[in-house]
Amino acid sequence: MFKKSEHHMAHAQAGSETIIAQGVKVEGDFKSNGDIAIDGELNGSLATVASLHIGESAVIHAEVSAKNAVIAGVIVGNIHVEDGLQLHASSNVTGDIVTSRLSIAEGAVVNGRISMNGKE
Repeated sequence: MFKKSEHHMAHAQAGSETIIAQGVKVEGDFKSNGDIAIDGELNGSLATVASLHIGESAVIHAEVSAKNAVIAGVIVGNIHVEDGLQLHASSNVTGDIVTSRLSIAEGAVVNGRISMNGKE
């Protein structure tokens, strides 16, 4: 079905956005150089050098790493955000958080340690 030269994993370029829609389930390690928006499910690890948006319907079981992040869904796993992290009222995080800046809306649930200034 694929020619040998065509059978490889695509790499997102800087400035591009990857969307994992509601109803889509991803298993494994997911890395990107661009922005990521997730409304589906992910199990494994998740890393981007850009921005991450986790929608209300998203369920993530992964170690998460991003430059900036906005969380409105469920994350089970540790989160490392280099710059700013926003937790919306609908967010539910079970795991440790390391970030430089943090905004937590009333109603957000966090079960884990929080470390600021990017240091554990």
